[in-house]
Amino acid sequence: MRHPENPLELLTPREMARADCMAGEVGISGPVLMEAAGAAVARAVRRRFRPCRVLVLAGPGHNGGDGYVAARWLERAGWPVAVAASAPPRPGSDAAWAAARWRGPVVPFERAELDRAGLVIDALFGAGLDRPLEEGVAALLRAVRVPLVAVDVPSGIDGATGAVRGFAPQAALTVTFFRMKPGHLLLPGRDLCGEVVLADIGLPASVLGGIGPRAFRNAPGLWRLPVRGAADHKFSHGHVTVPGGAAMPGAARLAAMAACRAGAGLVTLAAEDAATATLFRQGEPGLLVSPPPPEDLLEDTRRNAWIIGPGLPARPETVALLRRVVEAGRQVVADGGALTAAAGQPEQLRGAAILTPHAGEFAKVFGQPGDDRLEDARRAAAATGAVVVLKGSDSVIAAPDGRAAINADAPAALATAGSGDVLAGLCGGLLAQHLPPFEAACAAVWLHAAAGRLALADVAGAASTSAALVAEDLLDHIRPAWSLAETAARSP
Repeated sequence: MRHPENPLELLTPREMARADCMAGEVGISGPVLMEAAGAAVARAVRRRFRPCRVLVLAGPGHNGGDGYVAARWLERAGWPVAVAASAPPRPGSDAAWAAARWRGPVVPFERAELDRAGLVIDALFGAGLDRPLEEGVAALLRAVRVPLVAVDVPSGIDGATGAVRGFAPQAALTVTFFRMKPGHLLLPGRDLCGEVVLADIGLPASVLGGIGPRAFRNAPGLWRLPVRGAADHKFSHGHVTVPGGAAMPGAARLAAMAACRAGAGLVTLAAEDAATATLFRQGEPGLLVSPPPPEDLLEDTRRNAWIIGPGLPARPETVALLRRVVEAGRQVVADGGALTAAAGQPEQLRGAAILTPHAGEFAKVFGQPGDDRLEDARRAAAATGAVVVLKGSDSVIAAPDGRAAINADAPAALATAGSGDVLAGLCGGLLAQHLPPFEAACAAVWLHAAAGRLALADVAGAASTSAALVAEDLLDHIRPAWSLAETAARSP
């Protein structure tokens, strides 16, 4: 179940504009929404900062209107406030209504006014900006040396992609409304937003029915983890097969151990040669080991999920194995060597259930990703028919039908060799238990990030954000991460 104060739906700026327009259909006027938004900004400022001189930088549109309202509420609370407008609102607009109600000081839009302020509210441009800031506006924002509170997003950030349009300031706090935007979660926008507060401004959730959001924040509630029943047995929870090679046997072992910890009933390491099989048998006792060739294992129809790529070489034989497994009707997670072997040939990956490329692998297969990671991942998913996990600290999970989720809380310490093999194993273990590919990928990415946070706290203490992890650290924290997900799913 979703937390009502932090819902999962993400709205693009265009979708948010539609929600604002639909407010009138349910009897909520534009000025009422603007008043609620500005009051929410003032409330957030008062909760986080001591009273000081505030300079509100107001643009000509709705964002500026919110700024005028915030100025009025702060002044009413006894704070010294001035407004500097980059341009006047359009006559007759909601922003003009808000500006007319501001009776306090209006000062020049100049650097000298910044030097008198202890706090700046950036109400210049909202999430819908799709062009670079004008140089005069950018120059003034560059000169801010005190805490900055952004209305909706820091000016200069594209709310749909998180990209910076020329320049955007660093905010200490961002206050947004009704639903978060993708740009609040995608880099570099996520970092520039600082703390993000999502404020309720009275828009009912029913307006979402006319919008049909297709992007979501990845969290429990978007998916459910498998539940074991009293009558279940090991084959009820699937059989994962992980082909492994002699060059990098540790990668296959990490993927296999993660699949075990994700709840797969059985996991087999399929060795490419006899020497590798001997090496695999020295690992965890719960893993099965099969001698070569891996293709012979396809005769067993209970082997329903395969993880192809961790530790395998980027050569045609790896793609050929993937094609055989797909054509046999099995669920496939393609990672590592399988992705690199398909460089420039995304059609070779069609039929796989989940692809897990990092940015470099994505570029080799699909071309260099641009500013819009969300749409890049969606295009790759549509081209292959697979769920695509474009990995990063702002991982994007995209389905062929256009659904997408953003996971924005992975620690930087996950950027280490073998971490991706653990993620592939989690995907495979959940697929084996019959989760649909999109839900399996989303759950795996969340568990991976949560395990990273828990491991980091154990290794370096909860206050550290920069300590190093090794991939093996993640394995012991998958089960505690699973418990966190179950607890979150039960929360009201």
